[in-house]
Amino acid sequence: MNRALELLHSVFGFQSFRAPQEDIITTLVAGGDALVLMPTGGGKSLCYQIPALVRKGCGVVISPLIALMQDQVQALQQLGVRAAFLNSTLDASTVRQIETALARGELDLLYLAPERLKQQRTRELLQNSNIALFAIDEAHCVSQWGHDFRADYLELGILHQLFPDVPRIALTATADVRTRNEIITRLDLGSARQFIAGFDRPNICYRITLKENPRQQLLRFLKTEYPHAAGIIYCLSRQKTEETSTWLQGEGFNALPYHAGLDARKRADHQARFQREEGLIMVATIAFGMGIDKPDVRFVAHLDMPKTIESYYQETGRAGRDGAPATAWLLYGLQDVIKLRQMMAESEGSDEHKRAEQHRLNAMLGLCEITSCRRQSLLRYFGDDMAQPCGNCDTCLEPVSTWDGTEAARMALSVVFRTGQRFGVSHLIEVLRGAETDKVFQFDHHHLAVYGVGNALDNNQWRSVFRQLVARNFLSVDIDRFGALKLEEKCRALLRGEETIALRRDEKTKPLKKTSTRKTLVSEAPFDSDPLLWEALRECRLQLAEEQKVPPYVIFHNSSLEDMCRLMPQNLSACGEVSGVGERKKEKYGPAFLDVLKSFLGHRETVAD
Repeated sequence: MNRALELLHSVFGFQSFRAPQEDIITTLVAGGDALVLMPTGGGKSLCYQIPALVRKGCGVVISPLIALMQDQVQALQQLGVRAAFLNSTLDASTVRQIETALARGELDLLYLAPERLKQQRTRELLQNSNIALFAIDEAHCVSQWGHDFRADYLELGILHQLFPDVPRIALTATADVRTRNEIITRLDLGSARQFIAGFDRPNICYRITLKENPRQQLLRFLKTEYPHAAGIIYCLSRQKTEETSTWLQGEGFNALPYHAGLDARKRADHQARFQREEGLIMVATIAFGMGIDKPDVRFVAHLDMPKTIESYYQETGRAGRDGAPATAWLLYGLQDVIKLRQMMAESEGSDEHKRAEQHRLNAMLGLCEITSCRRQSLLRYFGDDMAQPCGNCDTCLEPVSTWDGTEAARMALSVVFRTGQRFGVSHLIEVLRGAETDKVFQFDHHHLAVYGVGNALDNNQWRSVFRQLVARNFLSVDIDRFGALKLEEKCRALLRGEETIALRRDEKTKPLKKTSTRKTLVSEAPFDSDPLLWEALRECRLQLAEEQKVPPYVIFHNSSLEDMCRLMPQNLSACGEVSGVGERKKEKYGPAFLDVLKSFLGHRETVAD
């Protein structure tokens, strides 16, 4: 571990390991296998990058996305690590050069797309090379029950057969117990040590809100909290991403769409802009995001409810990778549930798969509806208990008001039963409120005992009642009957008067006053930092990034700039004490940042005189 610690400081610029990095690295260096579950931003990459540098040979990293490979290789090359990737973007000549470098032992790390391992040429290349380890990144992609399944990952179990003496590490930030077991089985990791580092991302504030007027709600969120910050907005459909990004542009925001239907070049251009530009908002389907290494994403917003808690956790995890405060903001409604269930019903999956997906959707809706701490519920889903409420989610910061909904719930369940479990929410509300519509008279529902008994509640309040009954499994949505509600076994006790129910009181969103959004970017300096110095350091970083054609965070993360503001190093040796500044970056970029710091001090002394 002496060599590992030396590399941590000299190459990566950090003073000490986080738990459980040291134990994972020790396991791999000694030739053992490992399964690692660690939250996004927790330092998973170091767990295989450092052992690859310590052990003889080249570390081979299996990565599912081209953009992820390119970003990580780019960042490693900046650190002086001999890294490369092999994927479909390379021409034949470049591929041959990289293969030759691997065979000659001239690479420290090689990133591969999983489909390459199907090729006999690739297998022979690896078998004829000195391999230090195999790292299988985003390992949850092997799970056929998961939200990011990649068929090519099913082939990765062969690595243990072909290379029995080469250690393997599988890593992911998102996997429930069932997915973890599938990773172990399919990747032949039965003897691997398991490192479960916890799932909590304490810097992310989780906020979930009932969908009323989505655009106005989003506008209020952005203008009041993040008018100039980088963020991701997820939508369920391609059309909605296009429409939302165009609308945001009209409101003065720098926004771009991203979905699988865009031309490949346009997708690549939009992703590159998101990585390089500050304050840009990406409006995307779930096609965007895995492997995005941008550290300063301040918010992830969902305009539609994700279909599983795994998807939600994975997507929200793209916010706040730098550890600074960030927000996960979600709008949801019963219509989202109906739409997602229709999509499941129309899918080609087996009945068993559809049942599992239904269970996961119910869990996601349950997370939206709870009145207790959201983080506790989220972590509990992954088998990670938190003893006390977190204090950093909406239900902790603003405790939810509840009301005795027992009588209203019985009316709702009764109208479902008396109308034959054949109708959707809108018609059921019309019956309860005594509406005189053609449909009510057509089915003689004006003669029912429940007709007109619910006038004490308005339409929105009744929608809330039905939504919460679905969320708590008293009712379910019948997709075969176009969203009709039907009774579940659980409702019997409530109908018989054997139990009561407290329902959350939905609060209305206040209208947003019309204001303009400035298009100039403003970056607030960290606490106790001089704003002029902060902006000067950021400008220096941006200039270097443009010269190198890399995202600014590849030069230095914000945390490194904050350390410079705090430590005020005046020579190259002192620069080595700044977090994230290894030997290569110190020599390459240190002089430019020292000039900024010295210029600032000179200016401050002149002003003082």
